[in-house]
Amino acid sequence: MQTKTIFITGASSGIGKAIAMYFSERGWNVAATMRHPGKETELTKQPNIKLYRLDVTDEASIEAAISGAIKDFGGIDVIVNNAGYGAVGVFEKSTGEQLRKQFDVNVFGVFNVIRKILPHFRSKHDGTIINITSVGALITFPLYSAYHATKWALDGFGESLHYELKPLGIRVKSVEPGAIKTDFYSRSQDLFVDTSIEDYDSYEKVCMENMQKEGEKAPGPEKVAKVVWKAANSKSFKVRYPVGMDAKALLFIRRIIPNRWFFAIVRKVVERGFSR
Repeated sequence: MQTKTIFITGASSGIGKAIAMYFSERGWNVAATMRHPGKETELTKQPNIKLYRLDVTDEASIEAAISGAIKDFGGIDVIVNNAGYGAVGVFEKSTGEQLRKQFDVNVFGVFNVIRKILPHFRSKHDGTIINITSVGALITFPLYSAYHATKWALDGFGESLHYELKPLGIRVKSVEPGAIKTDFYSRSQDLFVDTSIEDYDSYEKVCMENMQKEGEKAPGPEKVAKVVWKAANSKSFKVRYPVGMDAKALLFIRRIIPNRWFFAIVRKVVERGFSR
């Protein structure tokens, strides 16, 4: 049986790198893409991983990476849209540039990659598209309004897309992690900053500290890699795969209780220590 190949965007760190290692260790060929492959040293030690330069906002780089992986491995079976950008903070402090980048990477970047892989999947009448969304694609938290907007958009896009691709044998799946311990909570976040606006400062400080604490005690990215493995190897057309008991519990609670109760729970956790 021919060895399967997975193509991953944003594989230089965190969830993307964990997925690359997990699949490589289980015998899959891995096309690991990133903006600066020359800086990567760990993944290059694996014989069945090849690195490709890819920027999801650069369609030429996407086409070149996909063509290169197909040439090197003979085809692609699963594509994982993991590359992401997190602009967070008080919305009023955001800039137009930050908001455009948030959508360019998290939404239009995914659109770009999927458009380029579909001809290959159509030719095989088979293939799996896995979008790494978030529990934040279905529920929200303070200070993440722009980020949530992109994840809700991506979730709706994937749900709609799965209808039109199912007759072609192509599966669309959303993997929805809860809090995961990666550098998203530190190095990767782009904070909205405007020192001329002070009215939100005490609220912002408390909420950010509480969110950081949740991220620090969260499980590692390997937990997401295991769920991606399950989704990639399933021939079903199941759309959503929540990751972790926290995500599953939050989604279940959101479904069964009134909104005002759920919002109160979020405030109790995220706004803990804040006094109006």
